[in-house]
Amino acid sequence: MITNSILLQQAAGGGWESLIMIVALIAIFYFFMIRPQSKKQKEIKKFREGLSKGDKIITAGGIYGTIKEVRETSFLIEIADNVKIRIDKNSVYPSAEDAAQSSLQDKA
Repeated sequence: MITNSILLQQAAGGGWESLIMIVALIAIFYFFMIRPQSKKQKEIKKFREGLSKGDKIITAGGIYGTIKEVRETSFLIEIADNVKIRIDKNSVYPSAEDAAQSSLQDKA
């Protein structure tokens, strides 16, 4: 039964239509999922590289602090008076407020 339908599709020229549909689905998947995600990752990387001493940040765990020292792969942040912790750079994400402020600055 399945073999008959495959043979009928090939005889009717369904091979090209199927190929075009598969290519279209791959293109849609790329433009709506892969490309925006890679763009977002580049923006986050740029944000992390732009952080410097004195900047206020929020970690992925929800800890608020001020950067006291910047190293190659980590930050030393002060979370309270004389309370400092070292965190990995990858655990710092731009907050929604930062994103809104940067988009407003870009428009101005």
